[in-house]
Amino acid sequence: MSADITRFKQQAAEHAVQFVESGMVVGLGHGSTAAFAVQRIAQLLRADQLRDILGIPCSRQVEREARRLGIPLTTLEEHPVVDLTIDGADEVDPSLNLIKGGGGALLREKIVAQASQREIIVVDESKLSPVLGTHCPVPVEVVPFGWRSEFAYLESLGARPTLRRKADGTLFKTDQGNLILDCDFGPILQPDQLADRLNARAGIVEHGLFLGLATEVIVAGRQGIRHLRREL
Repeated sequence: MSADITRFKQQAAEHAVQFVESGMVVGLGHGSTAAFAVQRIAQLLRADQLRDILGIPCSRQVEREARRLGIPLTTLEEHPVVDLTIDGADEVDPSLNLIKGGGGALLREKIVAQASQREIIVVDESKLSPVLGTHCPVPVEVVPFGWRSEFAYLESLGARPTLRRKADGTLFKTDQGNLILDCDFGPILQPDQLADRLNARAGIVEHGLFLGLATEVIVAGRQGIRHLRREL
């Protein structure tokens, strides 16, 4: 990753943290960009510039990091409504629809997003795309039982699925113990219809099409920071 991209990620994340207020329940997103937001929230808590924050982590990895940094945590069972979530994305279209799940936490990320009154997505400018699917595949989380049936179903929809593996060649497992099929559909001209077809399958737990969930997207790049808002 280039130094510029890392800097842009940090700028976007830290800009989003400006909207966190004392007393909020805050969703803590998963991924390299959202990690900068978690770090910044912890800094502000230590400096007593933020108080009484409760975080809801979107993955076990984020939970461990938040605990290490001293951010108080809670659960959706205790606080089913999240004031604000800061999370990243793999691809963003002009309508602020997203592809997420490159880090494997799409199920928890979508649960937290749907519980959030405000979902702020932070990205560097390379994540912007004219059409979802132009630059990255759609992660699809499937239960291990019968996963090859879902593989074939995804192929029937026009995807080229790949079973996700870790760097050592072993199967990637989500926090729920499920598998991920990374599905290259190419440019997705009708994401709502595709999402409906993915939602219809029992073996598909969740997918990385996050449609109509982002209220805002903060983009950092060579021209500075842009704050995009979804038209309602």
